Amino acid sequence: MRHKDFIEVTDYTASEIAAIFKLAKEVKQKPAKFREALKGKTLAMIFEKSSTRTRVSFEVGMFQLGGHALFLSSRDIQLGRGEPIADTAKVLSRYVDGIMARTFAHKTVTDLAENATVPVINGLTDLTHPCQSMTDLFTASEKLSHSPRAPLSARRPFAVTSYTRRRRVAPGAQLLVSSPASSRRWSAG
Repeated sequence: MRHKDFIEVTDYTASEIAAIFKLAKEVKQKPAKFREALKGKTLAMIFEKSSTRTRVSFEVGMFQLGGHALFLSSRDIQLGRGEPIADTAKVLSRYVDGIMARTFAHKTVTDLAENATVPVINGLTDLTHPCQSMTDLFTASEKLSHSPRAPLSARRPFAVTSYTRRRRVAPGAQLLVSSPASSRRWSAG
């Protein structure tokens, strides 16, 4: 695959998404086959925003694939004390094999990716939530493979942005998105 980082779903073509989904299905069906896929690998997980599901899913996923996840709150590293993002990216790149960041500003993740020599994963920003979007779309593809309509529910505008910005991933499919009225104070522009 041509990508180093996973920043936005829209960075991927429909065939690349299909390949990811094919691999995800195989990992799900034959987990023992992938138990050592990330053996000896470490993922740094930067959290400016705390999250139960994101932290647990990444830590458990790394463990199940033979790797190790390293939790770093912004208070624990120099990034929280004003160190330039470029410096954090370069330092972490010397020690870890990948970086996942759950941040407030989308620019933080894009700056990390631009300056890191290891892959960077967008765990969530104020603009997009690509891991959640991919997971939802993978689940929809499993459950609704017979239907071109994929109903999804989004609690936050950035999740909707991730869904709607990926139009080219499933040509001809209809995406039906719902969210609580309290989350509708945004424009789909």
